[in-house]
Amino acid sequence: MYDDLNNRMDKYIENMPSLPTSVTKVLEVCNNPQTSPADLNHVISLDPVLVGRVLKLLNSAYYGLGQQVTSLVRAIIMLGINTVKNLALSTAVLGSLPANKNTPGLNMEGFWRHSLCVGVTAKLLAKKRGIDSKQTEEYFTAGLLHDIGKIPLNAVLASDYMISVTAADRERFSLFRAEDKNLGLNHCTVGALVVKAWKLEGPVAEAIINHHNYAEYTGDQSDILYSIIAANYFAAQQEIGFSGDRFPEKPSAHIWETLGISDEAFEEIEKSVYDEIEKAKVFLKI
Repeated sequence: MYDDLNNRMDKYIENMPSLPTSVTKVLEVCNNPQTSPADLNHVISLDPVLVGRVLKLLNSAYYGLGQQVTSLVRAIIMLGINTVKNLALSTAVLGSLPANKNTPGLNMEGFWRHSLCVGVTAKLLAKKRGIDSKQTEEYFTAGLLHDIGKIPLNAVLASDYMISVTAADRERFSLFRAEDKNLGLNHCTVGALVVKAWKLEGPVAEAIINHHNYAEYTGDQSDILYSIIAANYFAAQQEIGFSGDRFPEKPSAHIWETLGISDEAFEEIEKSVYDEIEKAKVFLKI
């Protein structure tokens, strides 16, 4: 069963649409520390659809800029290269994922509400902790996409995946463990296959692959990774959306100590989380 499942998963991911060439170029250009707003503007401008999507997001209530932005280069200067890069990546990934059809395993509306919650919570925590505002969009994008490994599992297995979701609920343990026990692989493993297929790098890739495998993590993206882990636990505990995981494992004390936060931090941002989720729904409509 395991080999057959792996083959089916590989085939499904192989047949998923690739990320647009323009987005690949955006990621390449942004890996260069010498990249200027003009450089990024040039690459994005080669793809009119991407330009339209990015400007739509920039002018949405999610950013609340208070003025209509029609110049991409002005937006890059205002918000920073990193923010616009992550907008381009988010729109491309969401546009390349299969249509949000519900299957017995996961309700996709609940899944995306959970994902939005993790993204906005991680971003709000980053702001609260004094992270540079031009870097906080990385936290949102990593949170928004952290669970994409569940989409191939849900699509390929359908009713079989429901067994893991039901077992996790009935036996009161995490879906991650239930996936391993019932299927022999989990959404982080499958997420790694998506990361490889789409050539994703940096904190987004690390969050997708490691948000349940963090105990021995030695990479250089621990701040964003730990923020996603904390935000994911908060979203599950508060039952904001539903990703199939009613009984998540509590993050280790090391996570809270490294981030320098406690439960009070979540109490202080909770109202803002709900408000930001509503604004961030624009990401699902582009």
